[in-house]
Amino acid sequence: MSLNSANELDQSENSGQEVPIIELIGINKSFGAVQANRDICLRVAKGSIHGIVGENGAGKSTMMSILYGFYRADSGIIKINGQQVDITDSRAAIAAGIGMVHQHFMLVENFTVTENVILGAEEGPWLGASLKKARKVLAEIAREYELDVDPDALISDLSVGFQQRVEILKALYRGADILILDEPTGVLTPSEADHLFRIFEQLKSQGKTIILITHKLREIMAITDTVSVMRQGAMTAEVKTVDTSPAQLAELMVGRAVLLDIEKAPINLGDVVLRVENLTVHDSKKVPRVKDVSLEVRQGEIVGIAGVAGNGQSELLETIAGIKKARKGIIEISGKRLNVAKLIGSQKLRDLKVSHVPEDRHKKGLVMEFQEWENTILGFQNSPENSGVAMIKQGDVQARAGAQMERFDIRPNDTRLKASSFSGGNQQKIVLAREIECEPDLLLVGQPTRGVDIGAIEFIHKQIIAMRDAGKSVLLVSVELEEVLSLADRILVMFDGRIVGERKADETDEKELGLLMAGMEVVPNE
Repeated sequence: MSLNSANELDQSENSGQEVPIIELIGINKSFGAVQANRDICLRVAKGSIHGIVGENGAGKSTMMSILYGFYRADSGIIKINGQQVDITDSRAAIAAGIGMVHQHFMLVENFTVTENVILGAEEGPWLGASLKKARKVLAEIAREYELDVDPDALISDLSVGFQQRVEILKALYRGADILILDEPTGVLTPSEADHLFRIFEQLKSQGKTIILITHKLREIMAITDTVSVMRQGAMTAEVKTVDTSPAQLAELMVGRAVLLDIEKAPINLGDVVLRVENLTVHDSKKVPRVKDVSLEVRQGEIVGIAGVAGNGQSELLETIAGIKKARKGIIEISGKRLNVAKLIGSQKLRDLKVSHVPEDRHKKGLVMEFQEWENTILGFQNSPENSGVAMIKQGDVQARAGAQMERFDIRPNDTRLKASSFSGGNQQKIVLAREIECEPDLLLVGQPTRGVDIGAIEFIHKQIIAMRDAGKSVLLVSVELEEVLSLADRILVMFDGRIVGERKADETDEKELGLLMAGMEVVPNE
């Protein structure tokens, strides 16, 4: 910690200001040669909602993991309510009144709500007394904070929004006065997100303090009191939310101006490239995930599919991409009908000039232990330009990969680095570069900016729109409504495996799409 930072904090403490509920002073943390946090100083006011924003790798998660006891700082001080504390693990964090709701919930699906709440907080060897006490306390907490959940419901039977409430109940049951939430709306419908924000306000009114980590700047603007911005492991700014804007926050995060809304040329439709008719897809347990779905995508348009994760859009995209079989239905690409009862295979799709950016880049888009240049030819390794009689033309491939890295701003610009050495945003750019530069007629894109920071989001959106403006066809699946509304010309909404609505992007909004995503019938505006 710098001497100036310590003096500034000491002077503010002695100036009559209210003691912050959380204070981090000079926090440093390194992992080998990488310094994840450098001289972090943070003050969070009691009873406030405090946002933390920053690009991937900015150090947000490391900082919160130190506060919650997952990591130990190499140096620095943590104070809770003005008292220095030593948070050695999550039990120490809980004892200090800190609770954390992770992006991926930590619930046992075949346990009830009450059983999950007391898990790890049982009192004595007999569960009966703990369960009885928990039911009473949960009823009181639910009434006080509008967190109504059936205490006897199985987690597996609850929607994602209600599972999130269970995680908040767990933290409150353990006496948390401080709640850390990591990307809490990533899998929620807009109406569920709005309800969550009402819960935040209720918690705040009762004196609770909330730290919100999110990449959704509009949510930061809607719900927070103060925002801290991190870049390259350091805290670079702290602003009152009312005194800033999404564009200003984006610039603070990235270090340059960022276009949050990408302009599109007027639509110029051509022939139908993709036609899907009455497609039904079952999972490995013979449960239908896609139910009688029909759609078309034409030249020069982006068709977006919106929906809460788990409503069949992933299975639909993978079936069109040739990596899942269908139970019945028709898929035609450029007038050629495919045999959906068998695995079509990605190579046949490539021959039909179809590219696929999968939802999970780690499992289906990259070989993480391969070098960058090797990943650029996955699926194309046997083409004449990449392969000779007996071996890969490594020099030619590496030269093209280097040029590709320049065009797509992939950093660091080293074709010999393993894919695992790149950040999430740069990994996504590697996949996009490979799939776009083969000049497909149809691009299938799943969650194009999942886990990607705001600077890379801008770049990726520009590439997708450039394909559309060049007369190509794009089918886009995303759980981010802002993204779908920004990119798509037409939007299809999926719920429970079916398409339940179709809207033009410029004739709808998040509220209407959110209702459709929740399975509610909505009459289009005349």
